[in-house]
Amino acid sequence: MVSLPVYDRSGAEVGTYEIDPAELAPRISKQLLHDVVVMYQTNRRQGSAKTKNRSEVAGTTKKMYRQKGTGNARAGSRRSNIRRGGGRAFPKRPKDWSYRLPRKAVRLATRMALAARIADREVTLIDELAFDNPRTREMGRILEALHVGGMRLLVAVAEYDVNVYKSIRNLADVSVLPVGDLNALEVLRPRRLLMTKAALDAFRAKAAGTDQAS
Repeated sequence: MVSLPVYDRSGAEVGTYEIDPAELAPRISKQLLHDVVVMYQTNRRQGSAKTKNRSEVAGTTKKMYRQKGTGNARAGSRRSNIRRGGGRAFPKRPKDWSYRLPRKAVRLATRMALAARIADREVTLIDELAFDNPRTREMGRILEALHVGGMRLLVAVAEYDVNVYKSIRNLADVSVLPVGDLNALEVLRPRRLLMTKAALDAFRAKAAGTDQAS
């Protein structure tokens, strides 16, 4: 059982949150986490690299010199891959690199990732996070009060809030996601996580529902 302190917007501790990481994932599989993270990173590849072969580069089709009598080796097109300015022998072509692992494995990896961050006490809990209007400067002060400013940070909220998103989007190295969009890569990439109590409650409820369904 892990007891996480809960802070308010001023950085004062206002309570504790009890959670057992095994509730989210009974064990942590580094291999599964690695496989899922690599999948997400591979799916981000554009696959748009393209180079030209000898039929696509600019150049004459005239034979460079006669076949015999010059003492040189036979040579045809100037656009051959062995000559400067010629086409590539095995040119790169646009390619779709994306693939998918089983859905249950991907969801389990997300729960494992958050369970690992909680077990390592790399999650900061805040009692609530809401703004009447976008307040980037105020959000920056909240992060400084919680001692998470100036580091790569993921803010997880229970659901989409436009004012929270607009308050965070201009802060360097800080991203925000609702718990429904969390995945293993987004959880493991930042140095620390900042979650609201409602967000962690929602994640626990979702994990419990997934376990019952499976």
